[in-house]
Amino acid sequence: MRLVGLRGAITCAADTKEEIEAKTQRMVKELLARNEVEPDDIVSMIFTATDDLTAHFPATAARGLGLDQVPLLGARELAVEGGLPRCIRVLVHCYSDKSRDEVQHVYLEEARVLRGDLSE
Repeated sequence: MRLVGLRGAITCAADTKEEIEAKTQRMVKELLARNEVEPDDIVSMIFTATDDLTAHFPATAARGLGLDQVPLLGARELAVEGGLPRCIRVLVHCYSDKSRDEVQHVYLEEARVLRGDLSE
């Protein structure tokens, strides 16, 4: 196994606790499932959220998936003019048998525009 980085992003329709929690969990579940990653394989996760998402912490939402033993960190995304609004991003550091070419990054909803080359 080797250490790899997995990237994901998703957008929220509204700045509510329920929306942030649901979208964060959807993104994380999809990212881990596509890459066959178990919680014990995860080293750490870094979440960012745009300035217009203030109702809930994405990292707290991820804890609801049973990731209590995984170090999680939340941060603000850079407020760049023309940037994608209401967006949550994640960088997962984990152990995997997959090479960098084999891992599947997950860009969902409006976040697909961020990395069209990696989105399905």
